[in-house]
Order: sequence, then C-alpha cells, then structure tokens
Amino acid sequence: MRNFTTAFFALLTLLAALGAPDQCVAENHYVNNQTGDDRRDGRSPDLTGLASGPFRTIAKALQVAQRGDRIILAKTKEPYRESVTLQASRHSGLLTQPFILEGNGATLDGSRLIPEAAWQSVPNRPGLFRYQPRFKSHLLLYLHGRPGPRVTVPPDATEVPELAPLQWCLFRGHVYFRVEADNIPAAYVLSATALPVGITLYEARHIQIRNLVVQGFRLDGINAHDSVFDANLLSLNCRGNGRSGISVGGASRVRVEACLVGNNGLAQLRTEGHSRTLVVNCDLIDDDPAAPAVVKQGGHVVIQKAAAQPAPAP
Repeated sequence: MRNFTTAFFALLTLLAALGAPDQCVAENHYVNNQTGDDRRDGRSPDLTGLASGPFRTIAKALQVAQRGDRIILAKTKEPYRESVTLQASRHSGLLTQPFILEGNGATLDGSRLIPEAAWQSVPNRPGLFRYQPRFKSHLLLYLHGRPGPRVTVPPDATEVPELAPLQWCLFRGHVYFRVEADNIPAAYVLSATALPVGITLYEARHIQIRNLVVQGFRLDGINAHDSVFDANLLSLNCRGNGRSGISVGGASRVRVEACLVGNNGLAQLRTEGHSRTLVVNCDLIDDDPAAPAVVKQGGHVVIQKAAAQPAPAP
C-alpha cells in the first residue's frame, strides 16, 4: 500500500510539473560603459568586491546571458558604441517571461567622428567643404550628436546645390557641408553613420527591447531579420539611421509600441518578406519626402493609435 501511495503522489507531481507554465529563473546582467569592466561578473550595477560589478559592453552581457534573462543598461553621459545581435534560443524568452534588454534611456550609437583632415574646401564656393566617406550608401551626417539638416540631390543633378549654413548633401560620392560665416569644419563636432546595424534579431522569440535611443547606424537601428516571433519594441527612439529606424523582414512578427522613429535615411519603418508588424501609438516622422513613414517591400503592417479615453462623468 505504501509503495502504491508513493507512486501515486510521484505521478501527481510529474503531471503537475508537465502542466505548469514554462518558466525558468531569470538573471540580471548589468552593463555600464563608464564604470564597468568585461572581466567582472555583471551581477551588480555597482562595483562590489574584486569581481562583482557591471560589464562594460552589451556584447559581453549577451555572451553570458541565457534564456529568459534581463540585460540592464546604465544611462551614462556617453553612448554605447556597439553593434549587437540577439540570436536563437539563448537570447529568447518564454511566453510569460521574455528576454529583456532594458535601456533605461541610454543611447546606442553607430556613428564615428570625421577626422578634421578629411575635409577640403571647395574651390570658388566660399564656406563649402567636402570629404569622401568610406561607405557612401545610406550615409547620414551628424552635427553635434544629432542628424544634420540634409538636402536631397536629384539623381540627374550636374552640380552641388546651394546649401544654407549647417546643411549638407551627398553628391557624386562626396559629402558637402556648408559652415557658418568665418568658420571651418573643425569648429563643429561632425560624425557620420558607420556601424551597420544597431540591434539585429535573428531566430529569437519572446523578446522585449525598451527605453533605448538607437541612432547613427549605416543601415538600420533595429533589424528583425528573420524568424523573430513575439518581439516587442517599447518606448524606443530610432533616429538618424542611414536606411531605416526599424526593419522587419522574413517571417518575423514584431510589435512596435510608443516609439519615436524619425530622421532616418530612406524609411522610418521598413518591411519585407512575409513579416507582420503591429505599430501601436507611435510617431513615424515623415518630414522628408525621400524617407516616408513606411516603406513596404513585402510584409503586412497594421498601424493603430491609442484609443481615446472616455470623458469623465459630469
């Protein structure tokens, strides 16, 4: 009888375990690009002891993170200058426990400073300077850490257009920039999009990326490349990326909520393949005709605004 009772309760325990929701113990991995060190364990936001404290790079946190974990960035005075990838089951979550990248308002920046010596004055055009970038496609110029005002040049143009002070354009493989009166390019902090993609998602699911500025990348701020399911992009500011702020492709399923997406080169939101994208209560800024709010090269997009709140009862 005792053996039967023991076996019966063991069976009940097994059935309960099988019926329980899929979950695991999530760990926090802290990152601080000023006080952190990739030789530490990443388990604390502050330096404690000889080994405990934050990592310096997001890439290191992703190396040690496991399914359902959280990566938590410190907002510092300096941007995180990295290009990272969340891939497959290691960077996936569970249905009730997503893998989280918490930005806390930090900035992920893919731009690089333009050397002062790279600029040359344009003959017979006072105040106009130019330089030849290494990467010419999808390039954007940054002025003091923000996208500079761009003038789009028609494909059939035969000469550089007139630029107002602080405007720039791309013409025949060169970037042209007009300075203010009696200035030179060295008087400004000028940078350009350089790293390819801010955050690439590939074959991962149950993900949240939130509270992060993603800017200055040569292609996309966020790229859900393929087979990305249940990805939630929350309260992001994707600006000044060379091709698009957010790109969703392949068979991916992505929800974009409460995000600001603007000043990107060719599209604010770009979709392709058989992807499905839900956009909820976002600002897709399309002030530049050359960079519309949505560019569809395939895929399905639904845009929803937040429902109006009912008026209070008198």
